[in-house]
Amino acid sequence: MAKTSWLERNKKKARTVKKYAALRAELKAKGDYAALTKLPRNASPVRLVNRCRISGRRRAFIRKYGVSRLTFRELALNGLIPGVTKASW
Repeated sequence: MAKTSWLERNKKKARTVKKYAALRAELKAKGDYAALTKLPRNASPVRLVNRCRISGRRRAFIRKYGVSRLTFRELALNGLIPGVTKASW
């Protein structure tokens, strides 16, 4: 499980991105990059991190399912993900 402070930091970044999204889009459309640099650094969507919904792990994130590879494997082996079966040949 990821540290709570990391999870909260990412939530805070997400709120900041949402708050400044319209203003960023407007400034980008105008081409006013000087004003863009004056916005908070965390207002950029690039600074958000994909994290596993269950464990909070940031590495080995599977976008389609929104979980890390370890959590995905556990859920798949328990039959909690529809349509996913263990390969055998």
